[in-house]
Parts: sequence; structure tokens; C-alpha cells
Amino acid sequence: MKKIFFSRRMMGCFFVSLAGAVAFSQGSMEKNDRPLLLVVNQGDRDLSLIDPAAGKQMAAVPVDGVTGHEVAASPDGTTAFVPIYGSAGVGKPGTDGSKISVIDLASHKIVHTIDFGHGVRPHCVIYDKNSGMLYVTTELDKTISIIDPKTLKIVGSVPTGQEQSHMLALSRDGSRGYTANVGPGTVSVLDMKARKTLAIIPVSTDTQRIAISRDDSMVFTADQTKPQLAVIDTATNKVKTWIPLPSVGYGTATTLDGRWLLVALRTTHQVAVVDLKSMQVARTIDVADGPTEILMKPDGKSAFVSCFRSKQVAEIDLEQWKMARLIDAGDAADGLAWAK
Repeated sequence: MKKIFFSRRMMGCFFVSLAGAVAFSQGSMEKNDRPLLLVVNQGDRDLSLIDPAAGKQMAAVPVDGVTGHEVAASPDGTTAFVPIYGSAGVGKPGTDGSKISVIDLASHKIVHTIDFGHGVRPHCVIYDKNSGMLYVTTELDKTISIIDPKTLKIVGSVPTGQEQSHMLALSRDGSRGYTANVGPGTVSVLDMKARKTLAIIPVSTDTQRIAISRDDSMVFTADQTKPQLAVIDTATNKVKTWIPLPSVGYGTATTLDGRWLLVALRTTHQVAVVDLKSMQVARTIDVADGPTEILMKPDGKSAFVSCFRSKQVAEIDLEQWKMARLIDAGDAADGLAWAK
């Protein structure tokens, strides 16, 4: 048997290399286990990976297109899905996006592209834990596209019956879907299992964003022509009341206890807090410029608000009802998701 001899210098290099490899491996494991706040930055055409505990951006991953608006994370927190909408505003001239970038959050790289084969302007993306499917609004097809996240194949669609189906909200069991149809100013009610449209609810000539109450009894969407919020009764599929707002609303989200609804007020740089018992604005909270989307932290103690024009995310303390801090993100910060 041939013997192999190592000098002290060689042995030292070996152990240093081994130690470095172990440290890298441990670091990667820590990254994978650490929750991340994901922020899509339209202007920078990238995805911010933010450490919510430190309140700092860890990385910015190019999303490979003009441009991503929204994001969803897989339940295990390893993968992000960013639809590439295009260069246009809703219902306006511009390019028509046709793909979704699939990003590995550990390596900070795009590992797959889901291609629709034609321009559809994919926008809002939701990972439904009930069905295990990924739902994406595909505006130009007037549908919600259904994607199997395991095979990354398009496996079906749900018609919305309307133009500009921009945002989607799901009931807790995933059986019902509700889309905000911007230009028509309507909300489509969808049977996600039977894959059909159940109703189309007139709201305004222009509406934006959509959210559902924690008990699935109400759906909220903001009128873009007046400072008011439509409250839709899901039992009757009709607008049952209007909530007056200090200014025109935008993104909305309910607190985890179901008591409050937060509404982004873009022009006044505020978030309105609506008491869902009295259906009135209880208070407003100053944030940064251009609040757009609102995401509840899983522990229910705070909410994150993307601020489009300030390139930041505001964190709101839901116990003190005040802005706790501002976190730097990227240009035109928009869609939010939590990866755990």
C-alpha cells in the first residue's frame, strides 16, 4: 500500500478549508431557517430579502424582467414566485408579461421560469395551502391561472368574466376567490374548485386591491373615484355598506384577530385603522411616502407596509398603533410576502 504524507503546512490548509466549509454550511442552514420579509421593487426590478429581526436587507435578487409587482413564498420558505407583469399600468399600453420567475431563496438565484406562451400580464400570486396550488391573476386572459408548484406546470384556469382582474383574495378553505377588476370597477366571485364565475358585483367605475375578513363574511375593495371603501357581504354577494375614508384607499389587510382592517392611504402617507364592529375609521397612522400593500406579521403583533415612493417598508406596532420603524428596500417597493 502506498503511503501518503502531509506536511504541517498542507495539514493546516486542509483543516482551515474544512473549517471554512463547515462554517459556510452552518451559515446556509441559518439562512434557510431564518424568516424573511420579501419585497418586490418595481423600479429596481429585483426582490429584496429582508431580515425582519434586524430590519435590514440581506440581498437583492434580480427578477429577470420588466417588471415584477407581486410575490408569493412556498410554505416551507425556500422558494419565491414573482410574476413579471410588463411595463404597463393596469389597462394601459405597454408590454405584456408572459412568465413567472421562480427564485431559490437560499442561493439567491432564479432556478426556473414558468412561461405562459403568450402575453397575459400575470400579477397577483397566491400559494393556496388548501389545494397545494399556486393561483395567479392573468389579466389579458380574464382568468386566474392554476399552477402546480411541484411540477411548475400550468394545470388549469378559473374565468373571471371581466377585464383587468388585478388582485385576488381567497376564503380560508380556498373554495371561494374574489378578484378586484380595476377598469370595470367590479368584483368577481369565483368557485375555485368548480373553476367557474359565480357572480360579478358592481362597485365603482374604478376599484383597486381586495381583502377578505378573517371569518370570510366580508370582502373589502377601495373605490378609486371617492375616499370610500366597499364592504361586500359574501352571503349575498352584494355591497352592504360603504366606509368613509380620510382619502382614497388602496391596499387593505385585516389583523389576525379579525377586529381591525388596515387601509393604505397613498396620497396622505398614512394607514387608516378601521374598526370592523362600528365600520368607522378609528385612527390614522403616519408612515412613509406612497403606502401600497399591507402584510400582517405571523405573530399578529405588527404589520408591514410597502411604501412605493420612499423605497422603504414601514413596520406598524399593532399594540401601540404607531410606526415602529422604517426598513430600507428598493425603488418602487410594492408586493410583500413572508417566507418562514
